[in-house]
Amino acid sequence: MNAKGALLALLAFAIYATHDAVIKFLGASYSPFQIIFFSSLLAFPMVTFLLMRDATQANLRPVHPWWTGLRTICGVITGVCAFYAFSVLPLAETYALLFAQPLIITVLSIPVLGEKVGAHRWGAVVVGLIGVVIVLRPGGQALELGHIAGVAAAAFGALGAIIIRKIGGEERAVVLMLYPLAANFLLMIAVLPFVYEPMPLLDLGGVGVIALFSLTAGLILIMAYKNAEAAIVAPMQYSQIIWATVFGFLFFGESLDGPTVLGAAVIIASGMYIVFRESAGPSTNTPVLRTKSRGYSPSGFRIGAIVRLRREKERREAQ
Repeated sequence: MNAKGALLALLAFAIYATHDAVIKFLGASYSPFQIIFFSSLLAFPMVTFLLMRDATQANLRPVHPWWTGLRTICGVITGVCAFYAFSVLPLAETYALLFAQPLIITVLSIPVLGEKVGAHRWGAVVVGLIGVVIVLRPGGQALELGHIAGVAAAAFGALGAIIIRKIGGEERAVVLMLYPLAANFLLMIAVLPFVYEPMPLLDLGGVGVIALFSLTAGLILIMAYKNAEAAIVAPMQYSQIIWATVFGFLFFGESLDGPTVLGAAVIIASGMYIVFRESAGPSTNTPVLRTKSRGYSPSGFRIGAIVRLRREKERREAQ
């Protein structure tokens, strides 16, 4: 079963990588605000249909409005920053920065969740942050707004993931998914008049591909988590760096430089070590393994929430 789950995860992240390559293609001509607006608009009915499976009798008022509001803000900032980083930076470089998210999740789990992080994981965090510095190589290249956006996407994505871990057991999945999606739609439509560029049918189709691929990859990732342990599925996200190298070379004329390769290798190694440490024993102190969603896909949805809904449905049917 673990092998099947791993293969499904590889497929899901290949689709996600293609999704990100389309973002980069469109980002050369359009603002990330415009791309997020149309992708959220197209994704809204698909995600709403998916959430109709939630049979819980309740309203859409959040149990924790302040945490939900902060998580929504994090989701919007993460999406805008990630889309912008993909638009202006090489794909592999953007992924290297986004892969720092597990490191930040580990650190934030201490003040927000009250969890304890041992010396091994602290060491992995320090090494991973050194990898981020290697990728950014201050002094060796001009730091651009895209680099700041990439780091910000990882940081706010990590904070959003930690908030979900804190309130996810009490908030309904539909609340945690629809609020960020609605906020993206409303905020982007407010900015849209200032950045709008007419989109030909082909580019509108590209936005449709972003929404469709985000949904498709998410559903496949749910299947992966149903067929394999989180410790098997989670490291598969790093396969995106391979696709980024291929897509970057074939479609955008990008090539990997030494610092990016070295920094990405250090970040990936530290992230995988954290996953290994979290899965090594019976401890419930596993914030990274419990973060199942890609926080920088505004048109996506919470993988963990759908997995939970399916498990609850299976329990009800078994009774």
